[in-house]
Amino acid sequence: MLEFTSTRLHDESRQGEAYAPSAGHTTMASKKFYIESYGCQMNFADSEIVASILHDKGFGATRNFEEADLVLLNTCSIREKAEQTVRSRLHIFRQLKRSKPSLLIGVLGCMAERLKSKFLEEERLVDLVVGPDAYRTLPGLIDEAEGGQKGVNVLLSREETYADIAPIRLDSNGITAFVSIMRGCNNMCSFCVVPFTRGRERSRDAISIIQECEALFNEGYREVTLLGQNVDSYYWYPEHDKDFSAGVGNTSATATGEAVTFAMLLERVANISPLLRVRFSTSHPKDITDEVLHTISRYENICNYIHLPVQSGSNRILQLMNRTYTREWYMSKIKRIREIIPDCGISSDIITGFCTETDEDQQDTLELMKFARYDMSYMFFYSERPGTLAARRYKDDIPEEVKKKRLDEVVKLQNKLSRESNLNDIGRIFKVLIEGDSKRSAEDWRGRSTQNKVVVFPKKGCDFVKGDYAFVKINECTGATLIGEAV
Repeated sequence: MLEFTSTRLHDESRQGEAYAPSAGHTTMASKKFYIESYGCQMNFADSEIVASILHDKGFGATRNFEEADLVLLNTCSIREKAEQTVRSRLHIFRQLKRSKPSLLIGVLGCMAERLKSKFLEEERLVDLVVGPDAYRTLPGLIDEAEGGQKGVNVLLSREETYADIAPIRLDSNGITAFVSIMRGCNNMCSFCVVPFTRGRERSRDAISIIQECEALFNEGYREVTLLGQNVDSYYWYPEHDKDFSAGVGNTSATATGEAVTFAMLLERVANISPLLRVRFSTSHPKDITDEVLHTISRYENICNYIHLPVQSGSNRILQLMNRTYTREWYMSKIKRIREIIPDCGISSDIITGFCTETDEDQQDTLELMKFARYDMSYMFFYSERPGTLAARRYKDDIPEEVKKKRLDEVVKLQNKLSRESNLNDIGRIFKVLIEGDSKRSAEDWRGRSTQNKVVVFPKKGCDFVKGDYAFVKINECTGATLIGEAV
């Protein structure tokens, strides 16, 4: 399961408030669309695919939903709070539609299948409902909705990867970009709705991935994050693809004709240029291999950072979650990461209050956190999702106040671990990719280290521009940020 795109805690309310296309995709379109995205990085990447499809239909992006002809919410079903937020936003847009009858309102993504009847028939909040594998049908569905019909397509696919669609980078900083390498998930974690909302796992062809990364680099981007629900299970076989056998771009390693694993894909993207940083998310503890770890250690531009969700430190709870590993297995993976990549940053996902969880189970989680010494974590209490295995098999029997109390313990421990990790970096020098101005002051640069830590340093006395690499000595820190000076 992909992590939410927040710095510390999951922030389901994060949204692309007003997306605008990056340079090169502007248009004098007569119609405008507005899109908000919720949840994981994959949803934000999907919104960029949707933007490309809408651009081809003649729509331009707007930051103001009141001037839009089409309003879309790309939804998330991981937590109940996200669904509540989406519903609240839909009521606001519905009020606008009363004064602007031609306005079309649509729901995309993971909530589409489960709540389509409520949205369309019971509450009449939307005109379009489109699942994550049906975005190609958006133009036809919009035409149907403009004609007074409801546009609906929530069918899942075993083949769709959108490999041939060039995403429009929405609200981009021009330096970092997401690149989807696979879709769906075969891991039936009992708490997770993703296999039911995004379908079975399928890998995108390596040729299109490498070409997209090369194009991003040539456009000035200096970091790509390869996305998948479980990137370690990426596997693509070229069969009789002559283009692949002949090699792609400047990556001669593609001229093999053999099956491409995730480690091989990482290497080929890294070979595009030493100036292109490569990140990835998310890894599953049962699948991450030594081959991947050794590939990371060989290439300076593959970032020393791994997001390795644990969810719980209790073997009993892990079994109920159907995570298919034990705490001992997970701890051995942490040890192996630190053996092969001693300077690797590690983060995790943690759920408190899962069905039947006891105080002893909670203590197991806290002890594992201390062992792993996470640099940061995405933490939340269990929220039962309709349709999941857990909802069918187990009773959600932990009181909410207990869930929140345990979450508070996890958050406090993680804050302590994060601060200790940052204090250990004082005096060290890191290579930082400058992503833009600091959020607090235009007098400072903001970037990230290879370990995915935010680094802030003064512009004064520096001759850098956004997208440059800078060596920064760390002088102080907060719980979430390293503060230093260029050297």
